[in-house]
Amino acid sequence: MKGVAGGGKSLVAAPRVSWAVRLLPGVKTRTEAREALWGYLFQVPWLLGLVIFWGGPIIASLFLAFTDYNLLKSPEFVGLENFRLAFTGDRLFWPSLGRTFYFALIYVPVVVLGSLLLAMLLNQRMAGTNVFRTLFFLPHLTPAVALAILWLWILHPEMGPMNQILGKLGLPQPGWLMSPQWAMPALILMGLWGGLGGNRMLIYLAGVQGVPKELYEAAEIDGAGSWSRFRHVTLPMISPVIFFNLIMGVIGALQVFTTSFVATRGGPAYATWFFSLHIYNQAFRYYRLGYGCLLAWFLGVILIAFTYVQIRFSERWVYYAGA
Repeated sequence: MKGVAGGGKSLVAAPRVSWAVRLLPGVKTRTEAREALWGYLFQVPWLLGLVIFWGGPIIASLFLAFTDYNLLKSPEFVGLENFRLAFTGDRLFWPSLGRTFYFALIYVPVVVLGSLLLAMLLNQRMAGTNVFRTLFFLPHLTPAVALAILWLWILHPEMGPMNQILGKLGLPQPGWLMSPQWAMPALILMGLWGGLGGNRMLIYLAGVQGVPKELYEAAEIDGAGSWSRFRHVTLPMISPVIFFNLIMGVIGALQVFTTSFVATRGGPAYATWFFSLHIYNQAFRYYRLGYGCLLAWFLGVILIAFTYVQIRFSERWVYYAGA
């Protein structure tokens, strides 16, 4: 065979991939081209899922945003009518958006800074640290629905342990989830209980542990105290981690849904009627799918805008080592 006569060559002829060498960026040899083609081949199932189950619905929802569609009839194109309805005819549109921003304005700074503080405490070298890390992470493992039901019992105005403890201390006993004034603080408290010790804390912990010890030693030799080392060494080195947690925190807060849906259904008196809950009710309770798609796209544009602004401002305070 030709492969044998060639002296040490493979008995099976290599596939002709010279065209891949010319077309694929960064590929210079046939071996690299063959490996790249196998890589693309293994990506095909994921790409098909992305196009069919993500890209398709996204494009369809953009079309439906300009239609009147309720599942009982074919979509009817109405142009900008859904926009007019949202901005001027929907009495819950702007209030629900305002409540969502109010929730995010309080929740995001507390959970981002609180998780950082918790990670710093759990990074101390002391006995039982691993136990404390596990205990702080356990609430994050609680399913959102179970968490909401648990807090419904804890914050019950009459039978809940929270008000019983406050009563024994001689403090006022709020109505919590049954009070329009206290429902929002109660939902923020529920979110913090599961959010402070969750993934953000672990990401911070990994970032803090990744700071080179040589930097701390050099700062200590220069006479820097604990606060100076934290401010001038730790914070700059983990600023990309803070930036990531900030972006994910804003996105998550602006999409708050499960706790209000399970615990309050948007009440009492629409006090916890968030924008995502408004989208759900319009699309799947009132079957105004066209209008619901418009609201979903509106929220998507808001998330993209906030993310873009954060990325632009990150150039002023985020430090990338080696950049």
